[in-house]
Amino acid sequence: MSGGFDSIGGHRVEFALIRGTAPAAPTLVFLHEGLGSVAMWRDFPQRVAAATGCPALVYSRYGYGRSDALAAPRQPDYMHVEALVALPELLGRLGVERPIPFGHSDGASIALIHAGGAGRPLAGLIAMAPHVMVEDVALAGIRATVQAYETTPLRQRLARYHDDVDSAFRGWSDAWLSPAFRDWNIEEYLPRIAVPVLAIQGRDDEYGTLEQIDRIAGAAPDVDVLKLADCRHSPHKDQPGAVIAAVADFVRRIDRA
Repeated sequence: MSGGFDSIGGHRVEFALIRGTAPAAPTLVFLHEGLGSVAMWRDFPQRVAAATGCPALVYSRYGYGRSDALAAPRQPDYMHVEALVALPELLGRLGVERPIPFGHSDGASIALIHAGGAGRPLAGLIAMAPHVMVEDVALAGIRATVQAYETTPLRQRLARYHDDVDSAFRGWSDAWLSPAFRDWNIEEYLPRIAVPVLAIQGRDDEYGTLEQIDRIAGAAPDVDVLKLADCRHSPHKDQPGAVIAAVADFVRRIDRA
């Protein structure tokens, strides 16, 4: 795996590249969760690349990991900005064409907005524990996480992965818990997604109900759904074998199309 930094939207952004083994395979673009980073994926992108033969791009969005810290609070449209402005710029600068965005949580929402609104060709899309609308269970889960951040060693654990952990955490939690975010909804983008989608969610997800991926399946034209038992908000941690197997099958399906 190689990596470095690039300038996206005037901000330094950390990224890593993983070589693929399959000729002409599409690039998997890993889009992390609301508290994630390159390092927090651990070895999961490498394992997926090995199982599929695809090259992979992993990056820490502005405000996360080793990327620049936020200069101002995030606004309720921050996922739209990432999907429609920052991500296209990064893909263009790195020469990534017809990728498969692979998003987790916020990253999955960004992938869906990008697929339905950016106007860039994709090979497919993987949405893991996505949000397409705001549910009470998500807000309750975030409030509980804020309390843990303030009263338990959670802040110290996250600080291992972010140069400015308070910027990363507050940028996410403050945006989601702001009154202006309550009506956030991206379902308008779903019917416009012109590529196959793999939607994955744990049945025990503490930040969202299965209605999230059911709405994707009901609105986007071509969706495979994977609902995992004994699995919470991070299927790649709770059920990595099942996720990798499903992703490998999905990539083979795209290759046959």
